[in-house]
Amino acid sequence: MPPYPHLTYDRIIITGASSGFGKSFAEVLAPCTKELILIARSKETLQKMATELTIQHKTLQARAIACDLTDSTARSELISTLLHLEGGNTLLINNAGVGDYGEFSDGEWFRTHQMLRLNIEALTHLSHALIPSMKSHGGDIINISSLAALLPIPDFAVYAASKAYVSSFSEALRLELKEHDIRVLAVCPGPVSTGFGKAARREGFTGNMMPARNAFDTSVATVINDALKALKRRKATIYPGLKIRIVSRFLRIIPLCLLRWFMGKRPRRVKSTSNTPQ
Repeated sequence: MPPYPHLTYDRIIITGASSGFGKSFAEVLAPCTKELILIARSKETLQKMATELTIQHKTLQARAIACDLTDSTARSELISTLLHLEGGNTLLINNAGVGDYGEFSDGEWFRTHQMLRLNIEALTHLSHALIPSMKSHGGDIINISSLAALLPIPDFAVYAASKAYVSSFSEALRLELKEHDIRVLAVCPGPVSTGFGKAARREGFTGNMMPARNAFDTSVATVINDALKALKRRKATIYPGLKIRIVSRFLRIIPLCLLRWFMGKRPRRVKSTSNTPQ
């Protein structure tokens, strides 16, 4: 019996599937579907995953599709491929995302633009393309947001703002799709030990991006388990892990003026290195 018998789909599509949450979602949900589509930039890593999962689950058809979701042309080709697949009950997991830790004005515009394209544009585009089929054949959507969506974070301004978009978009989309019995869940993890933090650090930075992050660290398994349980319960948003749930409740009731004061006092881990915008 699948580990989550309440979640069975004809097809599961996962972006950012080569590592972190995406890889874990794929491993956990492989028994819950007939077809698993893994999307990321690394073709070799994806193909190896697809092969291993197919061997482990004899009835599964796992497919690897290499795609740079920040490239609008490549993304449109991917969407065309997905829309030509046979209709079926589909779970879309918009997991792909990237961060950039450092002062906004010192950041490379190319990297900031890529973040906006991946965290916001790609997630929105894929959802828009696949929802019509979900209305006909059934389906659900999981969007990976962040606890950062609740905060204005110096040195992480664009990332936090992009996740605020994901959370708000998910809430509204959930209401629009309720009559079609399509569940939409925003998953908002706190600090988790994945490759995300390493990729978000700029050259020369070796510290923690969040003060006392070790006290709030949540395991990948907890995030996946809490997310899938929340989807079953038709929750709108989930903050995985008890400590993060407590923190999120506190952040949602504290006045904005106090949040501003607190974030202004937050130790700056990255100092400005230039006064010239890039």
